[in-house]
Amino acid sequence: MRKSNLGFTLVEIMIVVAIIGLLAAIAIPNFVKSRQTTQQTACINNMNKIDQGKELAMMAQRWAPNIIATTTVVNTYIKGETTPLCPAGGTYAYNNTGTNPTCTISSPTSHILP
Repeated sequence: MRKSNLGFTLVEIMIVVAIIGLLAAIAIPNFVKSRQTTQQTACINNMNKIDQGKELAMMAQRWAPNIIATTTVVNTYIKGETTPLCPAGGTYAYNNTGTNPTCTISSPTSHILP
């Protein structure tokens, strides 16, 4: 009688698990960083939209510099007529005319309009 060896040994399975663990240890931090970078870019784009809406409202409403921007008026000049949502969960402050809008996110990769 012959005994056939079908299957994997414990050492072979452990090697495969170690390789998968090593690949995961390399890949997961890169995915997290990529997600943060994407959220930061989307947030900055949203703040650009808000700033453009403020500039249009300032010209159309004949607002003076350094007055508080009314969000409902500014939102009429933004597509969708609503305040954009920060993809990272922050909120936007429109600030006075002539100053950049800000986001409340204060993570290592801050969302700041350049």
